[in-house]
Amino acid sequence: MSGMHGASREALAAARERLDALTDSTSVDAGSLADELAAVTALLHREVSLRRVLTDPAQSGEAKAELAQRLLGTQVSGTAVDLVAGTVRSRWSQSRDLVDALEQLANIADLTAAQKRGRLDNVEDELFRFGRIISSNTELRAALTSRSATTAAKSELLAGLLGSRAERTTERLVTRLVTAPRGRSLESGLESLSKLAADRRDRMVAVVTSAVPLSDTQKQRLGAALAKVYGRPMHLNLDVDPEVLGGIRVQVGDEVINGSIADRLEDAGRRLAS
Repeated sequence: MSGMHGASREALAAARERLDALTDSTSVDAGSLADELAAVTALLHREVSLRRVLTDPAQSGEAKAELAQRLLGTQVSGTAVDLVAGTVRSRWSQSRDLVDALEQLANIADLTAAQKRGRLDNVEDELFRFGRIISSNTELRAALTSRSATTAAKSELLAGLLGSRAERTTERLVTRLVTAPRGRSLESGLESLSKLAADRRDRMVAVVTSAVPLSDTQKQRLGAALAKVYGRPMHLNLDVDPEVLGGIRVQVGDEVINGSIADRLEDAGRRLAS
């Protein structure tokens, strides 16, 4: 949502609230809803004139909602139609923002399905680890981002990499990102997915890089200290880099904290005491 402004930002927030209300119902299959929202995203990404009509400020919200209902009524479930219709009723600053919003809703629906199964932590960790693999394996990155490779080939490659090793939700999210990047880099897309996963639990993400693996006690103390400092629960994505000599690097959003483990934990302890 950080890339949206004004009316689009408000419209996305309202759409996310509607999605949460829907997926709170046990009768709604969040995974199936994700598939349907992804299909609508692909349609509007492809049909530029249609998305312009659906975001035209000169048209009433009700007229745009009725158009969406007529177009999608026989293609997706009533739940998906109602959600899309409600979304196009809102005012959008740019037509592309509507497509970005629907894609985000699809991803959130998939993450919600994982959360309901108690597997969201696994998905978060797998997205982070996959991002690290991509950043260190140029051949794999090239294969997944090649414009000459077919969608089927990329999907098959990901199925081989993730199919028996990762959560189904992780494979679905990564496959959608790779096969329909919509102008984003693979790295930025994975980062966005990780942030969405953390947001499902109203947590912030701290990327922690240390010279050696942290002990369980150190992880607990660091997580508690960061949660105290930032005022929100903190999910730690852990990485090891021997070049961080005897120290630690913590990144929360755009803020980077550097220092030795002992110094940072001691400082965190002082903050907790105060």
